[in-house]
Amino acid sequence: MIDRKYQKLVFSFFMSLLMSCIMSLVISIFNMGLVNNIIQIWLNAWAFAFTVAFPTIIVVSPLVHMLVSITLKDE
Repeated sequence: MIDRKYQKLVFSFFMSLLMSCIMSLVISIFNMGLVNNIIQIWLNAWAFAFTVAFPTIIVVSPLVHMLVSITLKDE
C-alpha cells in the first residue's frame, strides 16, 4: 500500500483517471457516434486526456480547495 502522506497525489491520480475516462468516452461518442472503431478512438482520446488531466488536477486542486473554503461558511 501507498503511504498516507501521498494522499493528495493518489487522489489526483484516480480522479484524473476516472474523469478523463468518462469524459473522453462521452465526447468520442458525441463526436463520432457509435462507429465500428469507437473503442480504439476512445482509448486514444483517453490516453491523451489523462496526460493532460493528471498534471492539471495537481496544479488546480489547491485553488479549488481555497475557493471551497471561501465559499463555505464556518460552523
